[in-house]
Amino acid sequence: MKKIAFIGAGSFGFTRDLVRDILSFPALADCTLALMDIDPERLSYIKQAVDKIIATGKYPAKVIATTDRVEALKDADGVVCTILAGGVKVWRHDIEIPKKYGVDINVGDTRGPAGIFRALRTIPVMLDLCRDIERYCPEAIFLNYTNPMAMLCRAMQEKSSVTVTGLCHSVQGTAHMLAEWIGAPPEEITYLCAGINHQAWYLQYKWNGQDAYPLIREAISKPDVYDTEQVRNEMFLHLDYYVTESSGHNSEYNAWFRKRPDLIEKFCTHGTGWNPGHYAYILHEYLRMEHKWKEEIQTWLGKESLDLQRGHEYAASIFNAVFGDGTVFEFNGNVRNFCLIDNLPEGCCVEIPVIASRRGLDPIHVGPLPAQLAILNNISARCEELAVEGALTGDPRKVFHAICYDPLTSAVLSLAEIKAMVDEMFNVNKDWLPQFKYFS
Repeated sequence: MKKIAFIGAGSFGFTRDLVRDILSFPALADCTLALMDIDPERLSYIKQAVDKIIATGKYPAKVIATTDRVEALKDADGVVCTILAGGVKVWRHDIEIPKKYGVDINVGDTRGPAGIFRALRTIPVMLDLCRDIERYCPEAIFLNYTNPMAMLCRAMQEKSSVTVTGLCHSVQGTAHMLAEWIGAPPEEITYLCAGINHQAWYLQYKWNGQDAYPLIREAISKPDVYDTEQVRNEMFLHLDYYVTESSGHNSEYNAWFRKRPDLIEKFCTHGTGWNPGHYAYILHEYLRMEHKWKEEIQTWLGKESLDLQRGHEYAASIFNAVFGDGTVFEFNGNVRNFCLIDNLPEGCCVEIPVIASRRGLDPIHVGPLPAQLAILNNISARCEELAVEGALTGDPRKVFHAICYDPLTSAVLSLAEIKAMVDEMFNVNKDWLPQFKYFS
């Protein structure tokens, strides 16, 4: 009987769906699911949800619900992390302070000033978790879903011996979206995707072995298709390769779409899938969920029947490959760049194809990205490298320099304005950043 620990199990949607997927594999149907969260009320609700999934599927699985991380991790074969360090009351400053200075962030959980400060708060928590994994389940496979994905994975992969990779559903999600646009059954699509988290590129996208990019170009010439993903479609038309993750996210990862109100109105208001309004979409959603989460969980628990069909997240298939029935599985994961993408910084965090098997996790060498893609990825990857170094050394100057070169921030603000913004963000976060001894 295998054991899988969920750290941050109160993230209801993720935990519920991942449990459904894990138990759908016969080799994992009798596993022990250890649910851990620091919020006893959320933990109680997710325990009810997992019990409901087990009862509906008549699985022989066992459930543990605990606020004790050590109890959850002890002898685990797999670990999943979906935590949020600090909560919305702290995180909202990551959005609102840059907005005051004119940096109009849309989501703010991945990179840029908001993503970097989220990383500064979260990296110590993740490293502490890794130390517990090293002690209580050193052979476990650790799958991280917490953002900012690249910076967290980069820090953990340098500072711990844990086998850890980061997972994001944008790769398979976008692949399915493109297949729908061209009328292709998803099972007939193959692709090679590589780059950095939330900004990886389909270097190949084929339908039954044939290049499908001409069909994608034809599809987005139709206004109804173009308008659903205006930012990403503009990037494709000009950069020649399609990017993973939503237009809302990608609008803030470059200097082209959010530096002026007219550009935000044109590209980022009607066709991103994320309505920016006066605050970031994701901030609005988190504030809404803070008040509505219990009602939504209770509604789900009241359903008479559940759909137990496996979803498209990677975690369950990875666990099945490594310690389930051994079926080899290829996925896109976040790993350090040691001879994997030739023209991105050595040792930075990249998102590339990885093979999961009984042997563990084996990343695949991709080679160089097209030059126009590598330039954009390089800027963000180098900013992330500098931010992680600042987080690990407690050097706020490195954090400031990382934000200086963020594409959107540098398109809007002067160096002195960036310094003032960063100082203000440090001051409002000071209780969460004990590793920093000074902020100016």
